[in-house]
Amino acid sequence: MSILSYLNNPQQLIILVGIRLLIIFTILPVHECAHAYAAHKMGDETAYMNGRMTLNPIAHLDIFGAIFLLLFGFGWAKPVPVNPRNFRDYKKGTAITAAAGPLSNLACAAIGMFILRIIYCIPISTEAMYNILSYVALAIYYFITVNLSLAIFNLIPIPPLDGSRILSAYAPYKVNAWLARYQRYIYIGFLLLLFLGVLSTPMSWLINLVYKGLYYLFFWVELIMKAIF
Repeated sequence: MSILSYLNNPQQLIILVGIRLLIIFTILPVHECAHAYAAHKMGDETAYMNGRMTLNPIAHLDIFGAIFLLLFGFGWAKPVPVNPRNFRDYKKGTAITAAAGPLSNLACAAIGMFILRIIYCIPISTEAMYNILSYVALAIYYFITVNLSLAIFNLIPIPPLDGSRILSAYAPYKVNAWLARYQRYIYIGFLLLLFLGVLSTPMSWLINLVYKGLYYLFFWVELIMKAIF
């Protein structure tokens, strides 16, 4: 959603800008660094030699991608350079390196859910405390959902998303040849579906499903917090 839609609501505008800056300077660097680290472990030093195996957001910043994300909620970071020919095991290296980004987002979402479950269990004694915890909980909720969105979106097996590289590592030659031949048309069709909102419903369903799964996965946090308080 465009940031211009919130110009008449300064409070929501500040929250939205803060969340999108959080994405640019924390979530995207974690995603890209995970790709670089996985490639390094699999035997390819290309990303490491290019200074991309770092959480420094400047190393991964794409100016236009950051501007688009800030204004419209849809953007990108600089892709991590990878040379699959350097992998000790081509298929395994390709799949693990591609999956590392989405898995890092799932890990961040899990950490966020752990913190959120703690916040939900903190006894509230004053209105000021309620307001503060409400804003903190809202920010963490967005942090979780953004990470889940990135993880699920990037696992779609459409070039150039990470899911396509995982698929190509194990798909038969004919499938890869067909994807390579029609990659441009598949990508254009995918973008049309994305901008027409056709993917919104299945994406939202998957995000909510994984969110609920994480929520119940950390049921034990509530038990521990009740024992403490």
